[in-house]
Amino acid sequence: MSHYQPGDDVSVIDWKASAASGIPVIRRFVREANLAMVLAVDTGRGMAATAPSGEKKSEIAIFAAELICYLARARGDLVALVAGDSENIVQIPARGGVSHMELLLSRIDSMMTLDAAPSDAGRVLDRALTWFNRRSLIVLITDETRPRPEHEMTLKRLRTRHEVMVIQVADALPTNEDDLNIDDVDAHLDIPRFLRASPGLKREAEAFVQERRDEVRKMLRRRGIESVRATSVDDLIDQLIAALGRQKRVSR
Repeated sequence: MSHYQPGDDVSVIDWKASAASGIPVIRRFVREANLAMVLAVDTGRGMAATAPSGEKKSEIAIFAAELICYLARARGDLVALVAGDSENIVQIPARGGVSHMELLLSRIDSMMTLDAAPSDAGRVLDRALTWFNRRSLIVLITDETRPRPEHEMTLKRLRTRHEVMVIQVADALPTNEDDLNIDDVDAHLDIPRFLRASPGLKREAEAFVQERRDEVRKMLRRRGIESVRATSVDDLIDQLIAALGRQKRVSR
């Protein structure tokens, strides 16, 4: 509270306090630090696979997290982290500052390895749902075929409390890598090169993956969730900036 001065907006006069003190006083508001960003990161071993660009998917995912941290710093917001796979989960409370952002990125990087457990985006979403009560922007960074239909109710509940965005990192299709030795990160899959070069197999693989993408996209649309699909670091930048521009402003 402070005394009213000529020129102050009369709408901020506290009439009850003014009557009690006998002189006009006004309300002063101080902006509190606001938790506005939550990185929810799928660190399962599928995120250590290869993207269509030839980059590691983990490199694209970490770059996405770095962009979110940069934008949060520019707004003066705090950033929290929930990251994990089917066996491990890590959560780091919201803070600001360069050293904190670097800690988050380093932790994500250390978890995205071929030795990690399988992905479980639902587990990460469940932890975000139970841990954060104050309205925030939750950014899920995961694979292009996640979150899956079984996660829809969790997403629905998250959307009642928060703004939600999904950044999906695309996979390279084995049928598009005719001249390389390949292996699947979840189950050893040795497809002969002559078979990978088959036009019929390529069409079937592309159709199957497109069906999965469409299924996820429709679910996210039903829940009013903005999503970005990145095939490379360069591809991610423009898409993410445009998506954040469309994202509703987080309530303060």
